[in-house]
Amino acid sequence: MTAPGNRGPYAKTAAVRRRVLEACVDAFGETGFYGATMKDIAKRAGISHTGLLHHFPRKEDLLLGVLALRDERGTEFLQSAKVLDPQADPVEILDGMIAVIVDNELQPGLMELHCVVSGEATSGDHPAHAYYADRYRNLRRFYAETFTALAERGLPPSIDPETLATMTVSLINGLQAQWLFDRDTVKVETAIRRFFRAVVPGLGAAQGRPT
Repeated sequence: MTAPGNRGPYAKTAAVRRRVLEACVDAFGETGFYGATMKDIAKRAGISHTGLLHHFPRKEDLLLGVLALRDERGTEFLQSAKVLDPQADPVEILDGMIAVIVDNELQPGLMELHCVVSGEATSGDHPAHAYYADRYRNLRRFYAETFTALAERGLPPSIDPETLATMTVSLINGLQAQWLFDRDTVKVETAIRRFFRAVVPGLGAAQGRPT
């Protein structure tokens, strides 16, 4: 067993790192990776600049930590919704993914971070370029496999799975950006559900949920 005294410093360090990453979510979401400064992030986190450098020597380290935090939260939610279960029904998978997207609305800072940094990361020399290239590639594959599974269960989409997967990722990104501009008018969940039901005939009845 670990001695009780050893848990204190570790817990304190983890708490400081978490606080710094939360501050980064706000900073990167407001000004992007290039616009944020280490001094501003330290101030937001309530620690000294030297203290920040002790935990995160480079701004790139901060960005990677924030992206990992975003993925950690998303994975936890997906697991709770059983979306990551390989035996899950494809209809339930789509429902679970919509639930994740709706949950993002409760964390607008992370959504702002995603919209701002993913836009910057289209440049090949951006530190998050490879991360987002892999992320979008994996998302397209995930949706393509889900739409293929729907077809195998008698709910074929009206568009080929690969193209539909690309359209789905594009729709979600666009809706999230529009929601940040107009949160009262843009209904993300409603738009996504109606899109799915338009391109996958019979999906509405299978889901058994109102649009």
